[in-house]
Amino acid sequence: QVQLVESGGGSVQAGGSLRLACVSSGFTSSLYSMGWFRQTPGKEREGVAVIDLAGVTTYADSVKGRFTVSRDNAKNTLYLQMTDLKPDDTAMYYCSTGLQPRTNYRTVLPQHFANWGQGTQVTVSS
Repeated sequence: QVQLVESGGGSVQAGGSLRLACVSSGFTSSLYSMGWFRQTPGKEREGVAVIDLAGVTTYADSVKGRFTVSRDNAKNTLYLQMTDLKPDDTAMYYCSTGLQPRTNYRTVLPQHFANWGQGTQVTVSS
């Protein structure tokens, strides 16, 4: 059974930093592209950052230069280092796996991903 558990969210002031983690189990995560997505009430889920099997990263324009996605396959863990946080970054953050194993996804489009975690809330105040 695929399970994704996010952690690391919290409340910070603008300009602050947070590091999110996503621990996966029930499947071989090293065989999948992995990604971070976020959603606010009333809005569609949007892509934030993706890392593929080769470690190539893709970011949404809104977070380029501020967020860094990484993975530790030995620990089955995906990370998202967030710096210079802005109030617009406030959202529930989710991790997810690419639809197909052994496939390099280099897009932040949510429709290319599946198996969502329960999310971790990030709140940035001005």
